Amino acid sequence: MKTTPAQFVRQVKQEIGKITWPTRAETMQGTIVVIVMSLVLAAFLVGVDSVLAWAMRYILKVGA
Repeated sequence: MKTTPAQFVRQVKQEIGKITWPTRAETMQGTIVVIVMSLVLAAFLVGVDSVLAWAMRYILKVGA
């Protein structure tokens, strides 16, 4: 059975009414978590990069 455009619009409005939107506080909390985790990951990657760069310099210096 095909849905008419009018039926489709009504169904979309019904589905939109079922959505539970996050509160401002929940949105802020989620944003803070994402920012903090991004900073933690960035610090970890900087540390790993530094260790690997040091190791490569050490290895190449020893071999030369």
